[in-house]
Amino acid sequence: MGGFAGWHHATIQRLEERGLAKLICTCDPQADTFADEQQNWKIAERNVSIFSDYIEMLDACQQDLDLVVIPTPINLHAEMHREVVKRGIPVYLEKPPTLDYRELEEMITCDQQAKKSTLVAFNFIVEKPRLAIKQRLLDGEFGAVKGATLMAHWPRPSDYFKRAAWAGRLMMGDRVVLDSCFGNANAHFVHNMLFWLGDTQLSSWAQIDTVRSELYRAHAIEGADTFFVEATTTRGATMRFAITHACAGETSHQETVNCEKADILYSVGGEAEIRWHDGRVEHIEVGQFDGVTENHLAFHRYIRGETERPATSLIDARPFVILNDLAHVSSGHIANFPAELLTKVREEKEQKDYVNIAGMTGAIDRFLEQGEWPGPNGWRRQTGELVTPRALARFHETVQTMAEDSLH
Repeated sequence: MGGFAGWHHATIQRLEERGLAKLICTCDPQADTFADEQQNWKIAERNVSIFSDYIEMLDACQQDLDLVVIPTPINLHAEMHREVVKRGIPVYLEKPPTLDYRELEEMITCDQQAKKSTLVAFNFIVEKPRLAIKQRLLDGEFGAVKGATLMAHWPRPSDYFKRAAWAGRLMMGDRVVLDSCFGNANAHFVHNMLFWLGDTQLSSWAQIDTVRSELYRAHAIEGADTFFVEATTTRGATMRFAITHACAGETSHQETVNCEKADILYSVGGEAEIRWHDGRVEHIEVGQFDGVTENHLAFHRYIRGETERPATSLIDARPFVILNDLAHVSSGHIANFPAELLTKVREEKEQKDYVNIAGMTGAIDRFLEQGEWPGPNGWRRQTGELVTPRALARFHETVQTMAEDSLH
């Protein structure tokens, strides 16, 4: 019931009011602590059964369920997915499915036994303007795709990393977590970039060839709060990602696709702008988008047999997980920002504290536009090594070492 599960409860409640869904049951080990939420969601009035153990819930209610939503901590996804699939029920799985490439392969194998493929809820793949532009890319209207960039300036206060026991963690026990701006909070946008560069069909994602990265932390966390990542695809396109929580001020993000004849700028909740190299500029309204509602409705259509596939399957998530894992392997360690660059910013309206890095905006711009790495140019670290998917063999050892180093 806590965290992002609340969005799903509110969404299903609205869909139920429209006669489009019915919540049968829900589960939380501390359900009593969500009394106000249960009242707001009218759980009792809707005759929703509440369980403290998800296995008991599945066994008791499986005959009445068309699907199960899993919006739980990342490290619980695989086991919960397995138990739901084992009972023949389709799964709506919150992103990321896992951030451990090996665990993802186990989940893909499990899903091959499912009656319906699992949906991984990367919210923005079903946006109609996005799909229309992707089709134009496939049709060759913009010429050859040369590359893409993603900027995500995504402020998060210091208490954001205290929201749960797994927040900002690399590992919990022997399980990989990798909660970060790249792998979790902005995972939608990273996945979007791979979608733009998938060039075999509409539902396709770029495959990773090489990765180089620099990972940083400004907050007192185990993992990274800032990622600079460059990757090439097997088709020869170059992607650059600059994503950070170590900032204050306005939240912003920009997806850019660079083509032979035009550059495409796409902003979720805003507009798309196509800047033709002959001087023309085309504006396309994207507008506000309720991703959770639209993904539920799209998955319902798939379950009813009205569409052939979910928007993103576990197999489709493979490039994203590999990219995230290789970014950690390439960086090798998470560098602390030089102390003189850090300032604490108090947002009086929110009554929250932020950590801001001096020169962050300029560093992002130079990296995305010119490929200039910030590490050797003021942030006092070497750029990570260039790695290929073969380096995944070093992933678990690398993350374990990073976790141990964070204790010092």
